[in-house]
Amino acid sequence: MANAASGMAVHDDCKLRFLELKAKRTYRSIVFKIEEKQKQVIVEKLGEPTQSYEDFTASLPADECRYAVYDFDFVTEENCQKSRIFFIAWSPDTSRVRSKMIYASSKDRFKRELDGIQVELQATDPTEMGLDVIRSRAS
Repeated sequence: MANAASGMAVHDDCKLRFLELKAKRTYRSIVFKIEEKQKQVIVEKLGEPTQSYEDFTASLPADECRYAVYDFDFVTEENCQKSRIFFIAWSPDTSRVRSKMIYASSKDRFKRELDGIQVELQATDPTEMGLDVIRSRAS
């Protein structure tokens, strides 16, 4: 059984879905949840390729921690179409302390499982992961 320091097990589905997002662009976003009873990270929601960033942020619970991955498309100043894969550690101030601790202690191990993350964001309220923040971090 995993202890708090070693973090949670990562369900194979998490890695599979992330690979599909990265390689095939099957999804725009993935929201991951820690199942405390099973001591593992699972896929909670998959965002369609047409999903907007606003839809994605609205899909995160207001008072519970989550990990999320978002594939952000943007155009550079040189007019090049690019995309960046963001890893977002969502830890709202209103979530339970125990939950925040579990997510914080498991984050690095979980992130290592997802090969191809380009930008990491830590957010405790929606303004910390607003579209302007994403745009500034993407370039």
